[in-house]
Amino acid sequence: MKRFMIFCGFVVVISCKAQQLPLNTWMENTPNNAHLKDLGNELAPYLGIYKANYKGNEITLFITKDEDKLIKYPDQQFYKDVLTIRYIVKNSSGIVLQNTKDMNLNDQTRFNILSMGTMPELGKVAFGYDGTNCGVGWGQIDLKKLNDMQILWDYYPNNRIISDVTCPPGTDTTVYLPHTKGLVFTKQ
Repeated sequence: MKRFMIFCGFVVVISCKAQQLPLNTWMENTPNNAHLKDLGNELAPYLGIYKANYKGNEITLFITKDEDKLIKYPDQQFYKDVLTIRYIVKNSSGIVLQNTKDMNLNDQTRFNILSMGTMPELGKVAFGYDGTNCGVGWGQIDLKKLNDMQILWDYYPNNRIISDVTCPPGTDTTVYLPHTKGLVFTKQ
């Protein structure tokens, strides 16, 4: 009986390890409920608090790592180590224009900025951005590590047609994130 229990434990350990895959495994090669892990520690260099100024606004990024975040698609789900960006945007008078730092972003479909994958050969991480209210500004953000203290920001927003049916009148649909390429953020 003891040998049988040891064998069962061994099988469980082997099967769990078999579902751990490298971070940049292609989705079509990812089995359902697999775990895409940051085995090469590719995400760590981006962690921290970064600031930049753009068109009179101060933007503060809070970049953290979430392990085993559930990623769901209609026909597939898996767990992945991701970077999450939360942010605060203030105008030149110090008034907060937008703040996602303390939002519970797990259960909403807006304001999320999650890493989609890394490009180690280019020193970049690509992020998907859900957009602001009503999905305005959704798109891709790329961060490139310049050195230990600086990252380069490129934001590629997509368009969304909104109407009173898809977005209630009076909703703030301003995209406060820097709508630019080549903006340098400095680590604090």
